[in-house]
Amino acid sequence: MNAEPGPSAEEDLDLYAILGVTKSASPNDIKKAYRKLALQHHPDKVPEEMRAESEAKFKQITQAYEILRDEQKRELYDTHGMAAFDPTRGGPGAGGVDLNDILSQMFGMGMGGGPGGPRRPRRSPDEDQPYKVTLEELYKGKTVKFAAEKQVVCSQCKGTGAKEKVKPNECDRCGGIGRLEAYRQIGPGLVRKEVIPCDHCQGSGVYYKEKDRCKKCKGKRVVKETKALELYIPRGSMQNDRIVLEGEADQVPDMTPGDLIFHIVEEPHDTFTRIGYDLSADLHVSLVESLSGFSRVVLKHLDGRGIHIDHPRGKILRPGDVLKVPNEGMPHKKGDVRGDLYLIVKVDFPEDGWISSDSDYEALQKLLPPPPPPIEAEEVDEVQYEENADIEKMGAHQGDPRYTGGEWEDDDDDGPGGPQCTTQ
Repeated sequence: MNAEPGPSAEEDLDLYAILGVTKSASPNDIKKAYRKLALQHHPDKVPEEMRAESEAKFKQITQAYEILRDEQKRELYDTHGMAAFDPTRGGPGAGGVDLNDILSQMFGMGMGGGPGGPRRPRRSPDEDQPYKVTLEELYKGKTVKFAAEKQVVCSQCKGTGAKEKVKPNECDRCGGIGRLEAYRQIGPGLVRKEVIPCDHCQGSGVYYKEKDRCKKCKGKRVVKETKALELYIPRGSMQNDRIVLEGEADQVPDMTPGDLIFHIVEEPHDTFTRIGYDLSADLHVSLVESLSGFSRVVLKHLDGRGIHIDHPRGKILRPGDVLKVPNEGMPHKKGDVRGDLYLIVKVDFPEDGWISSDSDYEALQKLLPPPPPPIEAEEVDEVQYEENADIEKMGAHQGDPRYTGGEWEDDDDDGPGGPQCTTQ
């Protein structure tokens, strides 16, 4: 990235003429004109001997487009011409345009340095970071106290970066503006102009000699400090909820501090699955319980309570059945309302060989319903079978498009030997 001070042309440019459009051109007309000219004058599209001239023209076209595409910048250009974007031309006492007045119109702030400094405090960037929380903590709510190392304005020099009564020198790199224009490459042969803080004066517009700098912050205007903070997570908070600590982001001189923002990351739970304010969990029952009913605690809730279920005899529970327990889901943030708890039945069958005697088998067959009637067929084959087969492998490697088991597909089939287009 090559940083350089802002434009300092001696005469106003006619941006509309550069793009070949009228002053009444719509944003779409301006965009079309820019694309056409950018392709025509792109440095990579011309012979080597014309490249320097083409680069200058390309930058001029890009500058015109960057101003006219923005409604606020276009209005300032229509009112003040290119002086609106050139701090070296005119000033409050020279009958010209005050750059800080223009920036105040656009952003509600000045560019720092000199009598036309910030009119009202700008805001430093917010800081956003994830915070992992367990489902138990989200169920009950949580308060976290922690020590945060943050950047604060130096208390000794009050953010000036200098010793007391030392006069600042105007930054010779940015001309006291605190900002530089830079061209950043965003693709092959494509550049974008943007404004960045001056790296010589750290955006202040002024600098101090080393002997005049503040001893505490070494002229950096800020220092590191550890501060005790408290984070409150309300019960019932959800994934991606934002917890905002106002004004606790890193401090920047001449700016209002931004916010420190935590977004909730809900950790997976071994027992419960959450969607909204509802919870679900597997309900494991034995084969005898699924057939004859039960009365017991089936699981421990997120607050440690046991959840007791009475399931009567005569109502069989089958694998996949779902029982809903109202008002036992996650709490809402306000009030006493809770979501529901859904229990998904999983029948735990006995292990192989759990009974061995013929008499036990006969007794079991007498207790259970009889099997379905036999299927009649003219020809019967007695076959062998494999246990614990994987149904996901059904149809694998057979070319049937209905198979969705994740077979590898070669995207390069249409290579030199594949189908090709022919012209006629």
